[in-house]
Amino acid sequence: MIIGVPKEIKIGENRVGLTDASVQQLVLEGHTVYVEKDAGLGSRINNESYEKVGAKILNSASEVWSKSQMIVKVKEPLHSEYDLMREDLILYTYLHLAAEPKLTKALCDKKVKAMAYETIQEADGSLPLLIPMSEVAGRMATQVGATYLQKDRGGMGVLLGGVTGVERARVTIVGGGVVGINAAKMAVGLGADVIILDVNHKRLEYLDDVFQGRLHTLYSNRLNIEKAVIESHLVIGAVLVTGRKAPRLVTKDMVSRMMKGSVIVDVAVDQGGCIETCRPTSHTEPTYEVDGVIHYCVPNMPGAVARTSTYALNNATYKYCSMLARMGVEDAIARDKALYPGLNVYGGYVSYEPVARDLEMEYRPFKI
Repeated sequence: MIIGVPKEIKIGENRVGLTDASVQQLVLEGHTVYVEKDAGLGSRINNESYEKVGAKILNSASEVWSKSQMIVKVKEPLHSEYDLMREDLILYTYLHLAAEPKLTKALCDKKVKAMAYETIQEADGSLPLLIPMSEVAGRMATQVGATYLQKDRGGMGVLLGGVTGVERARVTIVGGGVVGINAAKMAVGLGADVIILDVNHKRLEYLDDVFQGRLHTLYSNRLNIEKAVIESHLVIGAVLVTGRKAPRLVTKDMVSRMMKGSVIVDVAVDQGGCIETCRPTSHTEPTYEVDGVIHYCVPNMPGAVARTSTYALNNATYKYCSMLARMGVEDAIARDKALYPGLNVYGGYVSYEPVARDLEMEYRPFKI
């Protein structure tokens, strides 16, 4: 198969779809790989590194898209890339279509075979391609929150872990999944006073066991969320409902009662956000204020640590990339059922039910 790797064009996105190591493996398997010139520079992979392992460097994105049977990206196509898509092209990337009605329509109109990293799901319910970036985003959320609590960044001037004789900062994490546990690891490690909320009692038991009393677990309901949020210096939104818009659990009223100079980091922003006052920002303008509370809502947070993120992502995506290249979408799904929920658009229709339901579009499941 002919595989293309265009340069990411989302603001502040420095990751790249394939590393040099992944390209080498695909070439050894007999595939042709085209990489757009300088696509890997943000992850410190230069053109020569790609050429050395057998990739062919092309000067423009249009060349890469037009010559390739499968496009491997990191983030969803932006409007300027819609015209580069065509019928039967395999698109393998993060899509988050529940928050992208225009992109979903474009994929349907172009009859692209769109495989979303975030909804590929193993039999045990795990999301193997979402986990590495959730780990990165969770750890970054605490790091970013600690930074914006500094007075020079507009915050109230609170050190997350405090010091001897001074109260520690209070951190509330809404959601105890992969993002939440990684945010908690960083916050606990820095010495903060941490609360984590979730609706899954078994998950709360697990968190209690893992952290051995070093944080507080609470069942996620309106009253507990409200009390925790308004008393916190840092609130991290870490809610995930696979393939669907995130539920708005933190209301505007709760935010209005938070301390001035406190910070919100909504990692769920790429699925619409779990905080009512959330709206997407970018790495160039990452924050805004609502009622004196700093909001950091960058959808592609891992792009700021691109080298770590690119290699971590490829460790997870390569397996399925190889299968899709070797077999095509249809045979790969027949071979590995984890790919079935990953197929979000096929034959001009939405083929993933949660997206179709959220966007009120026709759902036509792919028939194996």
